Amino acid sequence: MSDENLFRQHAESALKALEDHLYAREEQEDAFETEVQGGVLQILFESHATKFVITANAPVRQIWISALSTSFKLDWDEALGGFVYKNEQLIPLVDRLIGEQLAA
Repeated sequence: MSDENLFRQHAESALKALEDHLYAREEQEDAFETEVQGGVLQILFESHATKFVITANAPVRQIWISALSTSFKLDWDEALGGFVYKNEQLIPLVDRLIGEQLAA
């Protein structure tokens, strides 16, 4: 994606959808806490003293996730209409990572 404004629109929309999803999930499970500050979304796990950090990286047009001692870099997939890491879209990827963290 070459247009920075278009990237920002897609990233803001994707991160807002993720934030809403996490708040809803947080109410059901009470296993983590979601915080958003300055455009950075964090998922905090009290029982494990761990956090995931999710942010848009405009210079490279990606959403980055730091979780489970790994960096996941998601690119926009026009055909899917979302940010993807190895064919896994943002929300399912984050759900999977949360599940792995809680199982640890």
